[in-house]
Amino acid sequence: MSTRDFLVELGTEELPPKALPDLEAAFRDGIVSGLAAAGLAHGAVESFATPRRLAVLVRALVTRQPEQEIRRRGPPVSAAFDASGNPTRAASAFAEGCGATLAELTRVKEGKGEFLFYAGRKSGADTAGLLPTIVQASLEKLPIPKRMRWGAGEAQFVRPVHWIVLLFGTDTLPALLLDTQAGNTTRGHRFHAPAPIALAAPGEYADALATRGRVIASFAARREKIRAAVEAKAKEIGGRAILGEALLDEVTALVEWPVPIAGRFEERFLELPREVLISTLQDHQRYFAVENAAGQLLTAFITVSNIESREPAQVRVGNERVVRPRLSDAAFFWQQDRREPLAARLPGLDAVTFQAKIGSLGAKVKRIESLAEAISARLDWNVLQAQRSAALAKCDLLTAMVGEFPELQGIMGAYYAVADGEPAVVAQAIREHYLPRGAGDALPESAPGTAVALADRLDTLAGIFAIGQKPTGTKDPFGLRRAAIGVLRILIEKRIDLDLRALIDTAVALQPVKSTKAADEVHDYIMERLRAYYLEQPGVAYTTEMIDAVLATAPRSPLDFDARLAALAGFLVRPEAASLAAANKRIANILKKAEGFTPAAVATATLREPAEKQLHGAVSKLRNGVQAAVARRDYVDALTTLAGLRGEVDAFFDSVMVNDPDPALRTNRLSLLAELRMLFSGVADLSKLPG
Repeated sequence: MSTRDFLVELGTEELPPKALPDLEAAFRDGIVSGLAAAGLAHGAVESFATPRRLAVLVRALVTRQPEQEIRRRGPPVSAAFDASGNPTRAASAFAEGCGATLAELTRVKEGKGEFLFYAGRKSGADTAGLLPTIVQASLEKLPIPKRMRWGAGEAQFVRPVHWIVLLFGTDTLPALLLDTQAGNTTRGHRFHAPAPIALAAPGEYADALATRGRVIASFAARREKIRAAVEAKAKEIGGRAILGEALLDEVTALVEWPVPIAGRFEERFLELPREVLISTLQDHQRYFAVENAAGQLLTAFITVSNIESREPAQVRVGNERVVRPRLSDAAFFWQQDRREPLAARLPGLDAVTFQAKIGSLGAKVKRIESLAEAISARLDWNVLQAQRSAALAKCDLLTAMVGEFPELQGIMGAYYAVADGEPAVVAQAIREHYLPRGAGDALPESAPGTAVALADRLDTLAGIFAIGQKPTGTKDPFGLRRAAIGVLRILIEKRIDLDLRALIDTAVALQPVKSTKAADEVHDYIMERLRAYYLEQPGVAYTTEMIDAVLATAPRSPLDFDARLAALAGFLVRPEAASLAAANKRIANILKKAEGFTPAAVATATLREPAEKQLHGAVSKLRNGVQAAVARRDYVDALTTLAGLRGEVDAFFDSVMVNDPDPALRTNRLSLLAELRMLFSGVADLSKLPG
């Protein structure tokens, strides 16, 4: 079958830089998904994204759909024909929908009914006629939270659209998308090459833009060019660039033809904390900071211009002129904030609302203090350090520096605490209590920092659930998902053994709004995040069923859950595991159906069959050892011991009738099974596992 390359390009006004990578990936995936749904085979797929365009190039796309086999079940025969055997409208409508005559329909029996049935083949459609619809569907599915209109048309997109390219081989596809007529003409750099650029074939797209349009269309290629150019420019001025990945992405999304330019600022600004300088340069100006081999910041920055200026010195001066007042403001805030100690801002927190129904930030701090003290006391940590750290943790929110640079909360509090003469561990805790800020972020290292980090998150979870504002699928304004995962990561990855349910109960009890169900809801919510945490672990083959088996035992400590899950995973690779899991499932079903049954101690005298006597003897022999292993959380030992019961369990089910007509025998055997299940349930409920 013949093939052609296909190119679609959407030309727009400047797209949101932070959303550009996601838009590129979603547009590409939507095209690929649409082609697959249409049964259109193709070769490699390449996507492109710049501030002014999204594009997808599909290599070797077939020019026609393959012949399609159609198999459709129609209405019941009873509805397809009247009492005289004449076809009804239901029959004729089904035939018309299949593009067939009534004579071409057959009948098929399914279940208790008989239905009309059509089996046939349909020739495939031309690919050229399908592509505009596939592109339109992909555009409609892009992750755009708010679309805008432009001009007099009705089209909506994230930014106004100025041109569209739809090129299939050498043919331009005539289509109207987003109120824009498609063509074969793209546009280059807004200033360097504003004239239209006609494309003869899809394959020349990237080269044509680079050579004639001064545009590097590939996001990845442009990003690497920026990285290399910035590194070279930093080396040229005697330093090395601080290349944050997020900043690289954002700068790549802001330029089509990157040109690095080095600038300078006054040496006096080096007196500012490192994070203040970097935040000013990176977060506010999109500049790359530069440091020396020892990691000390230099009085230099590198900006990436979107224009290759004839007078680069003027561009440099302009950027230096812009950054100077920003750094001057930061220096002023640094001086002003240190005029009073952090502790002096504590009363001011009472005037800042955290949430209207929960109260002020000052009230939240008091609750955090209580929780941090309780956590520290349970772990035998320094309670006074935790209390002081909690009291000062939010004070920097009232400083001028954090007001201007919110991303520095906690960081500036640590600097100001040191300036106030607070203990180093308190300053460290103030900085750390926001950790982890996101997935993969570092965890707090100090004891008070860990205690305050847990207390802060648990208080937020308890308070928001208490007022009934738990997050929905799309809305989580208080970051409860992040808070829950943060709690779990701290407890599990730092190997901290705490009764999480007890902490949740304490946090809920401290809230000004009383709720009888908040504690259960918070616990269930965190357990759901626990499920996601383990399922997303790279290289670990945990399953939903394994997690459910452990959750069924209601472990109160995430660290205990972790130990049970690891032991279960190890047990399931043993040859005895499948048989014992199936037996546990069978036991659970038997006990569930045993109406009116109440477990009792197994009566030895009532045991009759050799297999039940052997099982009872084995259970009795292992019981104390298994329970002792569970008590010391040696779940591997417990399951290893229980694995030895396989023979007795298999023999029991092979030769013993549990539901014996004799009530005494039946009750005794059910009690034996209940005892066996209880032993296994000390680690996990194996009946939750498949088998």
